Amino acid sequence: MGKDFSWDSGTNYPTVTLSGFYMGKYEVTQAQYQAVMGTNPSSFKSNPASGEIQENRPVERINWYDAIEFCNTLSVKEGLSPYYSIDKVNKDPNNNNDYDTIKWTVTRNNTANGYRLPTSAQWEYASKGGNGTPGNYMYSGSNTAGEVAWYENNSGNKTHEVGKKKANGLGIYDMNGNVLEWCWDWDGGYPIETQTDPQGPASGFSRTICGGHWISTESELQLVSRTTVHPFDRTYGYGFRLVRPGN
Repeated sequence: MGKDFSWDSGTNYPTVTLSGFYMGKYEVTQAQYQAVMGTNPSSFKSNPASGEIQENRPVERINWYDAIEFCNTLSVKEGLSPYYSIDKVNKDPNNNNDYDTIKWTVTRNNTANGYRLPTSAQWEYASKGGNGTPGNYMYSGSNTAGEVAWYENNSGNKTHEVGKKKANGLGIYDMNGNVLEWCWDWDGGYPIETQTDPQGPASGFSRTICGGHWISTESELQLVSRTTVHPFDRTYGYGFRLVRPGN
């Protein structure tokens, strides 16, 4: 985990083992978000690129809490057990961000079968192609950014309908570019030892978000590209995709 196949810094990278999981082929779209939550917070609500369907552009202006609530709401709608328990009254003691006035206490039910955000380890595995590609690309499914990503050189300063670029070896689209994707993890470094299903630090200031977006540079799109932002932040570059437990 953490090794980018386009370079080697000499760091000792930890080996991570993951339990089986399913990941959405596409970023959550505006149509999906509207159907589940009854609203569309996106900035890009009009003027799609020629030939593209507006409702199939990724939802954006989503903060981490919005994404968590969407996961539970969709799970209930589909008769699945919600993965998250959300306490909106008691502030999260593990949230060290003094600027965050939301601070819901969110805990996980590991026996649930409902939707959730990927951990950064799951996201990185999927971005590298998993078993579908052996991990020898600079970007998610290609050595050419424009084949797989909408970014500063080709986006026209807007998001695009999901699935219009080439998929990676697992059949997953837009892992790089279009919108950044929220992960579960608090901010922090990579695990320093071999682990199974790492969940990130127990506490933190910001949450992890991965993949680059429509105005990212090529260097910000690479396979292990991730950053951390305030969990309450909403911008036109922040979206998400879903995972569920697999076999």
